[in-house]
Amino acid sequence: MHGLVIHAGEEGARLGLADLAEPTPDDADLLVDGIAVGVCGTDRSLLARGLRGGAPGDRLVLGHESLGRVRRAPSGSRFAPGDLVAGLVRRPDPHPCPNCAVGELDICLNGDFTERGIKGRDGYAAERYVLADRYAVAVSPRLGLAGVLVEPASIVAKAWERVDASSRRSGRALVLGAGPIGLLAALLGAQRGYEVHVVDQVGGGPKVRQVKALGAVYHEGAHDLGTALGGTGRGGFDAVVECTGELVAAAIAATGPGGVLCLVAGGHRGTDPTMELSVLSGRLTGGNRTITGVSSSGRGHFEAAHAALLHADPEWLHGLLTTTVPLERYAEAFHAEPDTIKSVILLAADPGPAGKGKS
Repeated sequence: MHGLVIHAGEEGARLGLADLAEPTPDDADLLVDGIAVGVCGTDRSLLARGLRGGAPGDRLVLGHESLGRVRRAPSGSRFAPGDLVAGLVRRPDPHPCPNCAVGELDICLNGDFTERGIKGRDGYAAERYVLADRYAVAVSPRLGLAGVLVEPASIVAKAWERVDASSRRSGRALVLGAGPIGLLAALLGAQRGYEVHVVDQVGGGPKVRQVKALGAVYHEGAHDLGTALGGTGRGGFDAVVECTGELVAAAIAATGPGGVLCLVAGGHRGTDPTMELSVLSGRLTGGNRTITGVSSSGRGHFEAAHAALLHADPEWLHGLLTTTVPLERYAEAFHAEPDTIKSVILLAADPGPAGKGKS
């Protein structure tokens, strides 16, 4: 059985295929045939920075964005052979914090959690794997290969949950970034009735087409957005979702009075200008603005994401899967081009649900 692993070494991390032992499920486990895993910035970051103690040994099986088919289910399971599933990512430590103890694994207080394919626990990029029944989420066959989007969509479902909790209205929403997370954030904003605007650097191609297919407004670069804002006189956006990690100050500035900003991407980097704390404090208190952030996601977010994907246009969803490659061509999935939205690695010669995208 083959899997995609990162090996730790003296000269840094190395990505490659490996022969893995056949999984041995316990009485409460599902045995799952892997269909596909998505590749995202977290995977590329793991490869770039090395494992740094994040592996269960000297190597880590990658893959946290999963789609699989149940091969064998335990007696009394919610699942049956042939069912499609996505796996939750985070697991509590042996002595869970109060949040983990009640199932809120995405809000762990002690940081001693593990995450499949990321930290301390092998992921789903294998031809077969074990998945505990309680960490499996049902995926409708109607989604096809787009079921691999459930995990990334769960992150933006959590972001919109935070926005919904702090906002009493819809209106205009701004999404910074037109990668898979940004486009999924735009989808969920459009489903909520927002007038959605999306900012990215590309001048055309699939990202722009996907934005416009939602009925959203595309802005090429922050300058174009600034010009658009200057001509409206409307004082900013009611909801802002920052998905780049590079435009935090711009996102704060674009958040209107009473608006909500949710930071989705990882730590601030790039050349985005800093903002004095006094200025930030003034914007928050003077305009009743809210800033929040999200990391990881829980079962409820997976289920909300699944529902949102089922309500989306299937052609639009498959349009996100711009690159699909078989397991033996895994390296192609790690070289993102400007037109790349989501790269997917197929784990089986017959992936089952049919998907679209170049291969």
